[in-house]
Amino acid sequence: MKVINFNDIRNLNITPLQCVKWVRETFMMQHKSKLPEKISMKMDHNIFFNTMPCIISPINRLGVKLVSRYPERTPALLSELLLYEASSGDPLAIMDAEWITAMRTGAVAALAIKTLQKSTAHNYAFMGLGNTARATLLCLQSLLENKKITVKVLSYKDHAENFRKRFETFDNIEFIIVDSKEDFINGSDVIVSCVTAADDLIGKDEWFEEGVLVVPVHTRGFQNCDLFFDKIFVDDTDHVRGFKNFSKFRHCDEFANVLRRLSVGRTNDKERILAYNIGIALHDIYFASKIYEMLKDRNFIEILGEKELDKFWV
Repeated sequence: MKVINFNDIRNLNITPLQCVKWVRETFMMQHKSKLPEKISMKMDHNIFFNTMPCIISPINRLGVKLVSRYPERTPALLSELLLYEASSGDPLAIMDAEWITAMRTGAVAALAIKTLQKSTAHNYAFMGLGNTARATLLCLQSLLENKKITVKVLSYKDHAENFRKRFETFDNIEFIIVDSKEDFINGSDVIVSCVTAADDLIGKDEWFEEGVLVVPVHTRGFQNCDLFFDKIFVDDTDHVRGFKNFSKFRHCDEFANVLRRLSVGRTNDKERILAYNIGIALHDIYFASKIYEMLKDRNFIEILGEKELDKFWV
């Protein structure tokens, strides 16, 4: 069994565009995969430990991702992944999943944006400006590299300026920093929220204009949109069935069905659409399998390797 650490993966220099390609490929085989709901063990002080299993039959892979959050740890959120050959049960690799988690999440969000945004979209709003937001914009930019876009970010400490600096070499992106949530939402064609905690609703109903696409990556703060948006697309229905407003969704379908042309996504530029891609192990296991194939012929020391002691940035 190979032991693949963080630097082994990062040093492969996998591009954002490749990540989007892998995400699309995975969605196309979702109907042939087994994807149980994740098991979440929650403790006091916002501590959790999640287990996310998946079998991807078309590529003969089985895997489990383990995700834990301890607020006092640096970094607070860590993940590891176990990869197996599905037909034999043979263990193939244990690997760090930090890079995989960030980039597969960003790639899924970017693909949803590209697929579901209105035809005239050019104003993109980002809040919660950590790694997930960076990965999302990196992947989105790889899809829109020939298009001039405006990225509006919500001011918070020094996060907005650091986010802008990360993308200052991209000539097609113009940044605007705003101070209020109303200004953040008003006039935005696509709203991407990567905040991991929100005690209250982020925006009032009337702030969301016709044609807007909202992508709440961690599902926080947009529950009012559940009740009046025209369409909601999810990465897996069973993973959102327990949402408080699930039975009140006007229209709900899986994003994979849109990609497979079994369902219609956006039909006009007035529809308000919500994309709940909350993160499923399907993408993690597929990314892990691809990375394993890229590294399987290398000689590895059979130890996991040092974890990143500081938060890494994409």
